[in-house]
Amino acid sequence: MAPSALESNRPSYSIASIPADGIGPEVISAGIQVLRALTKAIGSFELEFTHFDWDSARYKKEGTYLPADALDQLKKFDAILFGAVGAPDVPDHISLWGLRLAICQPLQQYANVRPTRILRGTTSPLRNCAAGDLDWVIIRENSEGEYAGHGGRSHLQTGWEVATEVSVFTRVGTERIMRFAFETAQSRPRKMLTVVTKSNAQRNGMVFWDMVAAEVGKDFPDVTVDKMLVDAMTTRMVLKPETIDTVVATNLHADILSDLAASLAGSIGIAPTANLDPTRQNPSMFEPIHGSAFDITGMGVANPVATFWTAAEMMRWLGEGDAADLLMLAVENVTEQGVKTQDLGGSNKTVEVTDKVCEEIENLVMHRK
Repeated sequence: MAPSALESNRPSYSIASIPADGIGPEVISAGIQVLRALTKAIGSFELEFTHFDWDSARYKKEGTYLPADALDQLKKFDAILFGAVGAPDVPDHISLWGLRLAICQPLQQYANVRPTRILRGTTSPLRNCAAGDLDWVIIRENSEGEYAGHGGRSHLQTGWEVATEVSVFTRVGTERIMRFAFETAQSRPRKMLTVVTKSNAQRNGMVFWDMVAAEVGKDFPDVTVDKMLVDAMTTRMVLKPETIDTVVATNLHADILSDLAASLAGSIGIAPTANLDPTRQNPSMFEPIHGSAFDITGMGVANPVATFWTAAEMMRWLGEGDAADLLMLAVENVTEQGVKTQDLGGSNKTVEVTDKVCEEIENLVMHRK
């Protein structure tokens, strides 16, 4: 039967699925199940998934995570849904540089965006911290800085062995992430941006970071800006979360701060990540923050909420903002009902949370009709 005119006019998005390691396949499977429930219930767009078996098992068998044409393959997609990489018997720097960074850096996904807030039905470990007191967006420079990959080792196995890890801050890299951060802050109600630095001790790269932030800030007079040393920022996040809104930090600093943020919001199991190419010349990649978590792999207890939130961010990036809002409403309705995995103080399994969110999506759409 030929599709109707309505069906043929529906936008269709092609998604590359890379579940990878540990709990990655478990949560990505849950995320795809929820996304399919979302598309079925709404009916205004379609999603097509293509799965890639790029993981540590492939590396151990073939000596590489990615085929030679991996980037060319990925460029054909509208977005990438990524699970987690890392295995106990593969050194972490091999797995990270072999898969995740091998995608992010050449595809110029230079803006790593990590929203953080306390979901309904969850609680922060911070005393007296209400939901509105913790509603942040942490923007991480995702292409250079401390993870530029420059450096080396020499005089191996001698008493004078040397190892260097060179942080790289370019004007183009620093300016583009600052502009993205200011634009993000400008789009939020409070119009506040905190620039995280360590320029008291790192007197070249981080002083340059501060200088570029000040230059770009002149184009955004309506954004209130403050600057915090990264060590002081950790205490501010714990003691005065209500004073924070949008944050921009280097590759290393934001990597650490965003994990702290997720824990302060209740669990690292709820936090999403978007690796964005704001120019949209390349597909962006979306992943839960929690990593491969081999300690709970195969137990059926992984929290899928981070992947659901990640999927919502992906839909928003693709232009389906209403679908993203509906998905997050369903997720929070479910957590508020007490359907949660053990990391959030609940007792439900991954599949139970997933099924409940799918059910809630159907209920929400039905009541809207």
